[in-house]
Amino acid sequence: MKTVYLQGCESSIFVVDEGTSHFTFRFKGNHLWGAGEHFDRVEFLSHRRKNEVKEVFTKQGEDSYLPLPLVLSDGIAFLVDSDRVFDMDSYLAGDDVVVHITGQFGPEDTILFAEGTPKETLLQLLMHLGGVQTPPDWVFGEWASANRWRSQADVEKAMEQAEIHGFPISVVVVEAWSDESTFYTFNEEEGLWPDVQALLTKMEQKGMHLVLWQCPVFKALEEGRVDERHQRDLSYIQEHKLAVLNPDGTPYRIPKGHWFAGSMVPDFTNEETKAWWFDKRAYLLDLGISGFKTDGGECILSDEVCFHDGSTGKKMRNGYAQKYVEAYCDYLGPERITFSRAGYLGSNRSNLYWAGDQVSEWSELRAVLNAGLSASISGVFWWGFDIAGFAGPLPSLELYLRSYELASLVPLMQWHSEPVGGQFSEVMRGEDALNDRSPWVMAAKKGQDILTISKRYSRMRKDLNWYLLREASFSQTHLQALMRPLFYEYDTRYSSVYDEFLLGRSLLVAPMLEEGETTRTVILPEGVWYEVFSQIQRTGPCSIACEYPLDRIGIFINTAEPEFERLKAVFTCLLFV
Repeated sequence: MKTVYLQGCESSIFVVDEGTSHFTFRFKGNHLWGAGEHFDRVEFLSHRRKNEVKEVFTKQGEDSYLPLPLVLSDGIAFLVDSDRVFDMDSYLAGDDVVVHITGQFGPEDTILFAEGTPKETLLQLLMHLGGVQTPPDWVFGEWASANRWRSQADVEKAMEQAEIHGFPISVVVVEAWSDESTFYTFNEEEGLWPDVQALLTKMEQKGMHLVLWQCPVFKALEEGRVDERHQRDLSYIQEHKLAVLNPDGTPYRIPKGHWFAGSMVPDFTNEETKAWWFDKRAYLLDLGISGFKTDGGECILSDEVCFHDGSTGKKMRNGYAQKYVEAYCDYLGPERITFSRAGYLGSNRSNLYWAGDQVSEWSELRAVLNAGLSASISGVFWWGFDIAGFAGPLPSLELYLRSYELASLVPLMQWHSEPVGGQFSEVMRGEDALNDRSPWVMAAKKGQDILTISKRYSRMRKDLNWYLLREASFSQTHLQALMRPLFYEYDTRYSSVYDEFLLGRSLLVAPMLEEGETTRTVILPEGVWYEVFSQIQRTGPCSIACEYPLDRIGIFINTAEPEFERLKAVFTCLLFV
């Protein structure tokens, strides 16, 4: 593995041992952060990180859909520029951090070191990776999604309910739109989608954007099910070798026990595959859809499989998820978006990400905050999560509102739900006959306070749009995270604070993450901070005890903000019932 030292930092790194299957080095420091989206913790010194794209349904723990071998420390950062799966162990030895990396590396693999603060080193490493692209402005509005919307009538009813109840939805994500065999044709059974063009025209008039679900498979149909068009597709795909192949030339199929078991996988390193795949979806762009929810991608589970460009499964275990998303990004262009859960190196240049599958439990709320902070300081700036989880029994009123409040103050805001009888219903049942996390449905089932309070945060989110757009532009231009742990913006005095964060340069957010909690300690860094609910200014650094009943979350504005009065006015809607 080659070693590269950016801006002459070679004297700060001591390489202890290196070989084709390991690399050990040490440097002055006390912390390790980043390494992609991780749910268990933000600071991971002395905790193993496995650099492997992995699909795990809920409670991800140490696993990650989106590992990124970009690691920050206090003074040094490093990037393992490789698609390989590897383990990273670390420990503190006196004043040094020791890092031991174990994996099968090739001569093309490189480890890069940078020196400086976390902000300075993230900038250097993201420059090496090609920078960051900003998505269209409309993505920073509120997103609505539910897998149970299976028809045009379902979507139109959801739009109508959002308007009636006063939720200014910007994006509608529809998962169950297709025939569930080709994944490129609207389901034509019983007239479920009679006039998609009329639906899109109506959405455009209301300032809404339609995003459709996708998954990178040539699906193996359920036993006894026949679809002639699907069979013709499979015959063509096998004849022209458009799928990932086994060493003997037969199509690779996803193993049993995994999502879409038995399905073939499109080879996005093959230009002919991409041309065939996107030609089938071109009419959707002509209709006016705004992008795709590019789900999945964690489907290369054999080291021996072969790709058109010569890659094997060893390289594409991690790389495939990114190749898939990048193929969509290249096809769609800058005015449309992808919305993905899995990715790898290059995700900084791709579009949007969400935290994948969570169940509606309190531990998952803390986990997604860890995931958002670790992803952000690894270069994934445009990130969000499913409000209060998407599967299992509905969240409590308290969990839903605490999650809604947090979601309104992260880069992307979305509620989503798995349907009763959906793909996970046997392992994680919903309740009653309607598993829907829309605020008005939740209010009908769990209490009207949900509707009253969530509507205020929804309105606040819309009023905050100008600030999010400004700060997103700054993040892209200066390659600085939009969602920032305190240590990242200030220094290691705040290296134990991971239950609050900065959103951009002027907002500090202190969410409520524990069941029954109405008070919490807030750490304020340097500066003068205006607390939105008490309307009191406090000078940091300091630690204060704050009370936040169910309709409140810790929100502080740095009074040095050039448009302080305008930003303060954004939160007026939260102050009055």
